[in-house]
Amino acid sequence: MSSRCAGLRSGAVYGSKVTDMPLLVLLVLFVGMPILEIYVIIQVGQQIGALWTIVLLVVESLIGGWLVKREGRRAWDALRGAVTTGHVPARELSDAALVLVGGTLLLTPGFVTDIFGFFFVLPFTRPIARRMLAVLVARRAAARMGRERYAPRRGEVHDIYRKDDEDP
Repeated sequence: MSSRCAGLRSGAVYGSKVTDMPLLVLLVLFVGMPILEIYVIIQVGQQIGALWTIVLLVVESLIGGWLVKREGRRAWDALRGAVTTGHVPARELSDAALVLVGGTLLLTPGFVTDIFGFFFVLPFTRPIARRMLAVLVARRAAARMGRERYAPRRGEVHDIYRKDDEDP
């Protein structure tokens, strides 16, 4: 097996929904999203003009950069505070991840990515995004646990015997 296949195979069964879904998501993200962004930018440009469309995109990016800086600092301070006091920083880690992803989306030119970016970064919409992220992670973990409970990962089977057990 080549190293390329070995990397793809870890924890996945070929031809299953587990491996097909991430591939479909990546295809939509890297092919469908730019097409959608271009379409929306053209539609907005036809309504308000090319110059105002460019100005709007630049202003959104500037506001997004400022917001990410502010919210990123808040998320970092909350994370540091939770670790210092000895609490498990689950909420703080998810907030930091959402601000990071949201910041990336806000700095990407386009109206659709800006909508998602603001949704992840704004302090009054981030709790909704955090709940959605928690549900997504819980579903993925449950699916993985259910699959691994009944089938060994990558076909590995281990027999474990104690010293006082009889030899098989």
